[in-house]
Amino acid sequence: MVEDSRGEVLALLRAQEDATARGDAAGVVALMVSDIVTYDLPAPLQFRGAGAPAVEGLNQWFATWDGPVTVELDNPTVIIEGDIAVVYGLSRMRGRKRGVGAIDSWNRRTVVLRRSDGAWRIVHERSSYPMEMDGSGRAATDLQP
Repeated sequence: MVEDSRGEVLALLRAQEDATARGDAAGVVALMVSDIVTYDLPAPLQFRGAGAPAVEGLNQWFATWDGPVTVELDNPTVIIEGDIAVVYGLSRMRGRKRGVGAIDSWNRRTVVLRRSDGAWRIVHERSSYPMEMDGSGRAATDLQP
C-alpha cells in the first residue's frame, strides 16, 4: 500500500514538473489544494491559495523565460504516514531567462501532500536557496550537488 502511495505521490510531482515545462500554469495549480501555503523563491515570504491569482502569478513568471523552463526534483526522499506525504530533495531549475541568459541552478525543495477522497494534492511547498554568510544577504544560487 505504501509503495502504491509512493508511486502516486511521485506521479503527481512529475505531472507538476511536466506542466511547468509546458508553461501550463493552470495545470500546475490544479494539483494543489485551494488553501495551499507556499514558501517560494520570489518575494513575498508566503503565498496563500491556489486559485486565479496563483495561475496569474505563474503566467507572469513563465513570461520571464525565453522558452520553456524545467524544474525537476532530483532523487526525492518520500515519507508517507497514512494520508500525509512529505517529499524533499534538491531541485534543478533550467532555462533561458529573458535579459539574463542560461540558468542552471539547484535549490532545496520540500512538498507536503494530503490524500483526501483517494486523491493526493499538494498542501504545502517550500523552495529555498542557501544564503551567503558574508553579510551580503545574497542567495547562493551557483551551488551544485
